[in-house]
Amino acid sequence: MSTTTTTVTAVSPKLGSKKRLPPEVGILLVLFGISAFFEVLGWFLVDQSFLGNMARLQIIILQVSVIGIIAVGVTQVIITGGIDLSSGSVVAMSGMIAATFAQNSAWPKVIFPALTDLPFLVPLAVGLGVGALAGFINGWLITKTKIPPFIATLGMMVSARGIARWYTDGSPVSGFTESFAMLGNGLDRWMPVVIFLLVAAFFHVMMRYTRFGKFTYAIGANPQAARVSGINIETHLIKVYVIAGLLAGLAAMVAIARIKTAQAGMGLMYELDAIAAAVIGGVSLSGGRGRITGTVIGALILGVMLSGFTFLRVDAYYQDIIKGVIIVVAVVVDMHRQSKRSKKT
Repeated sequence: MSTTTTTVTAVSPKLGSKKRLPPEVGILLVLFGISAFFEVLGWFLVDQSFLGNMARLQIIILQVSVIGIIAVGVTQVIITGGIDLSSGSVVAMSGMIAATFAQNSAWPKVIFPALTDLPFLVPLAVGLGVGALAGFINGWLITKTKIPPFIATLGMMVSARGIARWYTDGSPVSGFTESFAMLGNGLDRWMPVVIFLLVAAFFHVMMRYTRFGKFTYAIGANPQAARVSGINIETHLIKVYVIAGLLAGLAAMVAIARIKTAQAGMGLMYELDAIAAAVIGGVSLSGGRGRITGTVIGALILGVMLSGFTFLRVDAYYQDIIKGVIIVVAVVVDMHRQSKRSKKT
């Protein structure tokens, strides 16, 4: 009987080699730099403090929370090498459908005359379910029909927006129960921030320390190697898109509960803001790289920039131009970084 011995050689780091700082440190410095930039311009141009206004900072964080929840799901999609253009429309569809269950006296009185209002968990479950279903359809189309993610989610973007308009014939929905409105206004109006941070923390742990996260990164880095290693790519991709849809539905619930109304036009361009937050936060559009923490900081950078431009009274169309330029620059930087890494290997 022969014995096979496997020898593992450990490669020790070179003496004097520098430890690399986490990529979030650089992104965080960018956030501080942009904040300081608007603070200085504020004193010179409008004679006001940008960071000293607590009401403005609260608005920034609340706005970032809704986009941030979507961006957490979109980040996972991008890490697999895919894209999700349907997030904003799924927000509108989930919000409009769930809103009709969140209204006062939504319960059918003929069947249960003693119950006039549905518990807030009912519209919440409906909104999450609609979002998850949209994500499942996206994932199924991509994996089973081999349609590129761009086309599949583009189709969902158009269809979901149409369903949102058709469901109530374009009419807004309001008059929510107090229990449901607490999703957006509870804990002294900080509930959206709490939900965002809990979602980000949960998926940060999942992506860093579980098999789900390892599979997600493996698929984005090298799909063929992932398949050979035994990962069921089709099933995993469907899960990733379901999560993205689920979080879009959750963002819709937070948004409509906060403003206490739902409209078919809500969520417009949210998908691009979510993608921008992920890209600014260091997520590679080629897949395989990125962190939830970076996306959180990217969302904050986006929120600070938009609020800062408004603070300086920059016209809205200039803001869109600047946002587009920043996204392009972030992608170019990522491509340059990828090129340097490929040359080293």
